Amino acid sequence: MADKVYYRKNVDLYLLLDKIKLWPAKGGALHGIRELRAEGGYIHVTTHCGKSFTVRNSRTSRAARWLRNKWVAKPCPDCQVPEWKLEKYSKTFFEAYGSDLRAGIAP
Repeated sequence: MADKVYYRKNVDLYLLLDKIKLWPAKGGALHGIRELRAEGGYIHVTTHCGKSFTVRNSRTSRAARWLRNKWVAKPCPDCQVPEWKLEKYSKTFFEAYGSDLRAGIAP
């Protein structure tokens, strides 16, 4: 596995979620994403623990900021996020350079 992965800091939330498949909850838990659908300016998210919700596709949203800054405390015990995914996320960095996540994906 590569040591570090760099993504651009200001990418669409849908592209970021589609790539890393993790959702930061307000309580500080990191959920695994089972299903992700983009409809207009909104994203429908379903987690592995069965929660479903709709969020705006915003680059500056709370979720985007929490993922970029890694402000999550622990993984969700119900989602059972695998250790390799948490390790990969910990080696992910968001900078002014890096992949813009647009490789064939059109929301």
